Amino acid sequence: MTGVRSGAVTGQQEVEDLLREFAPQVLAALIRRYGQFDACEDAVQEALLAATLQWPGEGIPERPRSWLLTVASRALVDAWRASSARRRRETVAALDPTDRAPAAGLAAHLIADLAGGDGDDTLALLFLCCHPALSPPSQLALTLRAVDGLTTAQIAAAFLVPEATIAKRIVRAKQRIRDAGARFELPGQPQRTERLGVVLHVLYLIFNEGYTTSSGPVLQRADLIAEAIRLTRLLHRLLPGEAEAAGLLALMLLTDARRAARTDADGRIVSLADQRRDLWDTAAIAEGQAILTQTLGSGPVGPYQLQAAIAALHDEATSAAATDWPQILALYDVLTAIAPGPVVTLSRAVALAHVHGPRAGLALLGTLDTDGRLAHTHRLEAVRAHLLRPRLLPPGGEDDREPARTALPRTTSGPAAPAPASPAARPGQSPHTLTARTPRRGSPAC
Repeated sequence: MTGVRSGAVTGQQEVEDLLREFAPQVLAALIRRYGQFDACEDAVQEALLAATLQWPGEGIPERPRSWLLTVASRALVDAWRASSARRRRETVAALDPTDRAPAAGLAAHLIADLAGGDGDDTLALLFLCCHPALSPPSQLALTLRAVDGLTTAQIAAAFLVPEATIAKRIVRAKQRIRDAGARFELPGQPQRTERLGVVLHVLYLIFNEGYTTSSGPVLQRADLIAEAIRLTRLLHRLLPGEAEAAGLLALMLLTDARRAARTDADGRIVSLADQRRDLWDTAAIAEGQAILTQTLGSGPVGPYQLQAAIAALHDEATSAAATDWPQILALYDVLTAIAPGPVVTLSRAVALAHVHGPRAGLALLGTLDTDGRLAHTHRLEAVRAHLLRPRLLPPGGEDDREPARTALPRTTSGPAAPAPASPAARPGQSPHTLTARTPRRGSPAC
C-alpha cells in the first residue's frame, strides 16, 4: 500500500471530495479490463467503505487513486475466488467471451493501466451508462449512480419517484448492459452522436443537483457543480465540433459564476435582481462568453446554446434595471419553439412580465394551472408570487393583479426538489432552464 500524507487527521469533506473524484475512475478501470459492471461496482463500494473508515484517522494516502484501485481489485479477486469455477466461467462468458478471470497480479496491471494514460476513463464510463439498450430513465439513473456517485435517494428526489423505483432501474440497467454485450470503449460515429443527447442531459442534471440540491442542509453543493463542469469540459475537449456540448459548458460557467452571490450571510437565497454583482466570478463569465461567441453560428442552435445566451445577457447587465429583457424574451420564444416544457414556460412568463407587464406574465402562468408535471413542486406558485411583487408594477400604472393575488394559494416554505427530467424528452432537449428557474424556498430566479 502507498504511504500516507503528512498529518493523520483528515477532514471528512476532503475525504469525500477525493472519493467523489476517484471513484468513477477506479470503477472505469475495472470495467475496462473485465467488463462486469455489478462485480466491479461492488468492489469499488468496498474500497470506498474502507477509505471512509481509515482515511479520516490514518490520513489520506500519498496516491489515493492507487490505494482505492488496489483495495477494489483485491476485493474483486476475492469475490471471484469465492465463487465456484463453473459459475465464474458462466458469468464471464455471458458478459464477454474474450474476458478472462482475474489473476493474482490484477491490481498491479490496473494501476499500470492508469499510470500509462491520462488516468481518467470517466467519459468512456459515461457513454457506457448511456448505452442505447437502456431506456432514457435508466440511462440517467445509472449514470448519476456510477459516474457521479449520487445515492439512490438523491436520484429519486431528482426524478420525483420512489427510491425503490430508482433502485430497480439501476439493477435492470446493469443487466441490460451485460445482456447487450456492451464493451467499455468510446463509441464511434454515428453511435456517439446518437448518445450525446443523453450524455448532455445527464451532465445537466448533475449540475442542477449541485446548483440547487434536492436534499440536505445546504442549498448548493460545489463538489457536484465542479464535477459536472469537469466532465463537460472533458466532453467538449473530446468533441470540439459539437455545438451543444460547448453550449452546455458555457451555460454551466455563466450560471455558476453567480454562486457566491446566491445566498446571504445567513444562508438565505438571494434573488437575481437583489444579488451583489461585484461578487460574481468575472473570469467564469468571460470564459463562458468566449465559448458561446465561438459556438453560436457554427451549427444548428440547440436548447443549451439558447440557455447560455440567456445566462450571458443576465451576466452582462450591470444592474437588474439594465437587463435586456426584450432580448431574453425573444430567446425564450425560440427555446419554447424547439424545446417546450412547463419550466421553460415559467421562465418565459417572468421575461414576459418584465417586457409587457405582470398581467401578461400571470396570464401565461394560468396555462400551467392544470399541468400535472408541476403538481409536486411549488415552482408555479413561487413564480406567481414573484410576479405579484410591487416592484413589477408598471410605473404609474394601476394594480390589475388583485384577482390573481387573492387566488394565490399558500406556498410551502420548505425545500423543493428540482423539476424531474421527462423520460420522453428527445436527446439534447433540456427538461428545464437554469437561468430563470425557480429555486428552492420559494424565491424567484437567482
